[in-house]
Amino acid sequence: MQMVASDGLTIAKRNVIKIKRVPDLIVFTVLSPIMFVLLFAFVFGSAIDIPGMSYREFLIAGVFTQTVIFGATWTGLGMVEDLQKGIIDRFRSLPMAPSAVLIGRTSTDVIINVISLAVMSLTGLVIGWRIHSSFPEAAAAYALMLLFAYALSWVMAVVGMWVRTPEVFNNASFMVIFPLSFIANTFVDPTSMPPVLRAIAEWNPVSALTQAVRNLFGNTNPQMPPPQAWPLQNPILASLLWIGLMLIVFVPFAIHRYKKAVSR
Repeated sequence: MQMVASDGLTIAKRNVIKIKRVPDLIVFTVLSPIMFVLLFAFVFGSAIDIPGMSYREFLIAGVFTQTVIFGATWTGLGMVEDLQKGIIDRFRSLPMAPSAVLIGRTSTDVIINVISLAVMSLTGLVIGWRIHSSFPEAAAAYALMLLFAYALSWVMAVVGMWVRTPEVFNNASFMVIFPLSFIANTFVDPTSMPPVLRAIAEWNPVSALTQAVRNLFGNTNPQMPPPQAWPLQNPILASLLWIGLMLIVFVPFAIHRYKKAVSR
């Protein structure tokens, strides 16, 4: 176990050094969430009414959630690039645990998401967003988002080892994550959606995470009727269940897939 952690830390350091050598990566990673915050707050925010609260406070939790979810795709993209360039073959020749590469990759996603969340928080404070809860509750909101993104990065690792090129991975991940992040309560109240979309949004894991973050930040609307779906009534528990499910299913699946990929 100690060897796995040590090897994973080495791979994570390698990925961080790669980010430092390619500053464009971190620049656009940081600029994207700023663009979403400003776009929705000042362009769409004037057309979306959330009775009883500021749309900007309703919005920020959704942007946070969407950003960490997209941030989880770096693991899959990195895996498919390393496989394509033959870097994984070099790792295979080293005396390291098979899971170390995956642990290093997923850990790097956490670092990228921490940076993104810090930038988004500052941007949100500038446009008027505020945290109305206690420090432990706010810290729990950030931790929950990072944990959810970490679990999702294992899903993306499997996808990254399944496809053959970065272009295919980008298209595949976008086709899944984009509708998941929009057919949810991220940017609008699900009660305004058609019945079918509303049902999807209420049981969408992204909605549970977003609702949990809103509750923990204190960005809730007391004038709105309470949600009817169980995940939105118990968003923190629902988010933790989704996190546990993704880790239980996709961590061993990703390790199995990695061993199969390097054995070709």
